[in-house]
Amino acid sequence: MAASKKAIENSTRLRYIRAIERFHKSVISYLMNTDKLTKEGYIKKIDNALKLLNRVDEIPLYKGELQELQKFVTKMISLKDSDKSVEDIKSDILYQSNQLEKHKNSRRYKKDKHTNTKYDDWE
Repeated sequence: MAASKKAIENSTRLRYIRAIERFHKSVISYLMNTDKLTKEGYIKKIDNALKLLNRVDEIPLYKGELQELQKFVTKMISLKDSDKSVEDIKSDILYQSNQLEKHKNSRRYKKDKHTNTKYDDWE
């Protein structure tokens, strides 16, 4: 059986999303867990991760979180050629990644800890 056009588009979109997430996680993991962080090591890590990312066709993404992740990945790639120090690159990338995760989690998880309005019906 031949797969439908919609199923093929969906699978290529998911493949691209997983590829940019894998790129993001591998670079973040490298920056957090490397003892001797150097600019050359960062460039090598980006190049290796970019090889895997280039295997997948780039697909336009329409969801806000995924668009932000896509922009962040392009920023990580562009920082490879910048003249910033490795520590500045590390702090910038880790900060941006944290903000991305906070934005993603803010919509999925909310504490009702400080809202008293949900207990008004009990009185």
